[in-house]
Formats: sequence, C-alpha cells, structure tokens
Amino acid sequence: MEPTCRKDKAKLNSTPTRGDRAKQKSAQQELKQRQRAEIYALNKVMTELEQQQFEAFCKQMQSQGE
Repeated sequence: MEPTCRKDKAKLNSTPTRGDRAKQKSAQQELKQRQRAEIYALNKVMTELEQQQFEAFCKQMQSQGE
C-alpha cells in the first residue's frame, strides 16, 4: 500500500495550485491585451498608408484628366 500513497502525493504535487492557475490566467490576459494593442497599432498604420496611397492615386488621376 505504501507505493500507492507515494504516487498519489506525486500527482498532488504535479497539479497546479490556485496561485499558479491565477498567475497563468493573469499572464494569458496580459498577453491577450498586448496582442490586441499591437493589432490596433498595426491597423492604424495600415489605415494611414492606405489613405496616403488613395490620395496619391486621386492626384494621379486628376493630372491625367487635365
């Protein structure tokens, strides 16, 4: 019976504790927040670039029409 008890203790030690789970969840939330901020920043840059290209296209079309 003694070896079985040792296995149970090993299993208990390998499972994450509440504190570990909370830290993991917090780390996941921080990662999500950072990724979201990066996506918004990239979206802003891409929107600005698209606007610049559109304005350049409009100027080019106006100069061809004249």
